[in-house]
Amino acid sequence: MRTKVGIIGGGPSGLLLSQLLHKKGIDNIVLEKHSREYVLGRIRAGVLEHGFAALMREAGVAERMDREGEIHDGFFIAHDGIKDRVDLKGLTGSSVVVYGQTELTRDLYEARDKLGGKVVHNAEDVRPHELESANPYLTWRVGDEQFRVDCDYVIGCDGFHGVSRKSIPKDRIREFERVYPFGWLGVLSRTKPVSPELIYARHERGFALCSLRSQTLSRYYIQVPLTDTVEDWSDEQFWEELKRRLPAEVAEVLITGPSIEKSIAPLRSFVAEPMRYGQLFLAGDAAHIVPPTGARGLNSAASDIHYLYHALLDHYDKGDDSGLERYSEKALARVWKGQRFSWWMTMLLHRFADSSAYDQRLQQTDLAYLFSSQRALGSLAENYVGLPF
Repeated sequence: MRTKVGIIGGGPSGLLLSQLLHKKGIDNIVLEKHSREYVLGRIRAGVLEHGFAALMREAGVAERMDREGEIHDGFFIAHDGIKDRVDLKGLTGSSVVVYGQTELTRDLYEARDKLGGKVVHNAEDVRPHELESANPYLTWRVGDEQFRVDCDYVIGCDGFHGVSRKSIPKDRIREFERVYPFGWLGVLSRTKPVSPELIYARHERGFALCSLRSQTLSRYYIQVPLTDTVEDWSDEQFWEELKRRLPAEVAEVLITGPSIEKSIAPLRSFVAEPMRYGQLFLAGDAAHIVPPTGARGLNSAASDIHYLYHALLDHYDKGDDSGLERYSEKALARVWKGQRFSWWMTMLLHRFADSSAYDQRLQQTDLAYLFSSQRALGSLAENYVGLPF
């Protein structure tokens, strides 16, 4: 079997790149170790910056996103019992789209099906080979049957625990990491959202977030210690704790209900450099992870796909390899800006067990300064809606 681009990972990043390339006549294959049902069962964030939304439109898969997605012109930061609004539209001229990652992935799958895209599910033991040669190839297994595909390039979109980054020799890659001493306990419920726009809350008991997937589907989070488990939290305990961390005016109108999904996500900042090894290019969580504060994770992956897509297009259409040669440099420049923003939002809004009274006063002062300065708010808004590719 022969193709031009072999993509490891059938999440939104891999599927989006596959769709974009296919529409330009660049043959590719996607290998995903899980079933489609498993991939579509994963609950992830759904705040899309304008650049990501533009990529979806370019890929021809934005019809449902544009019809059902929630356009948010701002969001709130709650602190000291009050809510302050960040006017994204007024500060930057841009907005964000709230559209669940599950729905986005479903749209991409349907688009790949419509075009006859090659997506292999339940691909086990995926292995890239000869990555430093001009003739790399991928092997995998489905059941007892072995497969091989030869390709020009391999794209690793298989996440933090995937095989792609692990295929790079340790002396050829450098990793930067910060693990935070808490996680987010998230609950999904079929309830009307408490606010038409997201509310990020800083409280002495810990961080909280009021989010949504639609006007009938809400997503809420609270900061919890890493030692906590889902079993430690009943629905009733979750709702009670969430209300404690919100301003009274919000807590009073919060509609509660049974959880339809509950999970705890640890928070980590991670970057691997470089994002290329021979003919292997890393993208998304395979190369970098951010805390969910600030909604940069999926959006950082989208910028990688933007750079890769245009670099591969230039290679096959013009014989120009400058985009491929500069991919890691360009992608990392934007990745680190996303890292800085996510780290800043995390430090600003979370409660750290070892923080001193001095540290807490600095948090309060940082928030007070933020809402006293249009330039400071402008910087926050610019990062939140998405920096230019």
